[in-house]
Amino acid sequence: MKIINIRAFSFITVLLWSLLTAVPCFAASDPVAELNSIADQLISELKANKTTLKDNPSLVYSLADRIVVPHADVDYMAKRVLPPKVWNSATSSQLSEFKSAFTTLLVHTYASALANYNDQTVHFYPVRGGYAGKSSVQVNSAIERPDGPSISVNYKLINAGSEWKLYDLSVEGVSMLESFRSQFADQLSQGDIQALINKLNSHNSNSSSE
Repeated sequence: MKIINIRAFSFITVLLWSLLTAVPCFAASDPVAELNSIADQLISELKANKTTLKDNPSLVYSLADRIVVPHADVDYMAKRVLPPKVWNSATSSQLSEFKSAFTTLLVHTYASALANYNDQTVHFYPVRGGYAGKSSVQVNSAIERPDGPSISVNYKLINAGSEWKLYDLSVEGVSMLESFRSQFADQLSQGDIQALINKLNSHNSNSSSE
């Protein structure tokens, strides 16, 4: 199974996921203001470690795990990337294993892209129609690159009560969630959820050793 193409999403995807998760608890605040504040903090940290990112895997894994996992809605994402029939027929142990493997896959994907940080900046646009009273919003943005044209990114957040949580994003119209779903469907067509879990664990193990 071919895991999501890191080059296709690259630093752009990782940055946007990370922006939503660097600072906890922004209850009912403006999601765009949150992103601007968090972007400044994240980019500052990346710049401070820029010279060591590619040569220090433990640093980028730690950065991705610390910033991304606690505030992304990983449970919702994990459920969405599997067909309902597969999710509903899996045992609680298998679901726990899958969530763990999927979370590690996300961390490794983010870490690999974070290591390629090259002075990108982010411009966020106001939420169309506003965000007051909404349970979910889409925030559009543009990634400005020093070595190429800007890239359009749309990402979706859900109001989790005490904070906004990210559950999907699209880079130039390509959804990360849909990409994972398609890749997992290919594996599931050749086996069951346990086979998919084993494949993910093997991929994650190989990524850690690189």
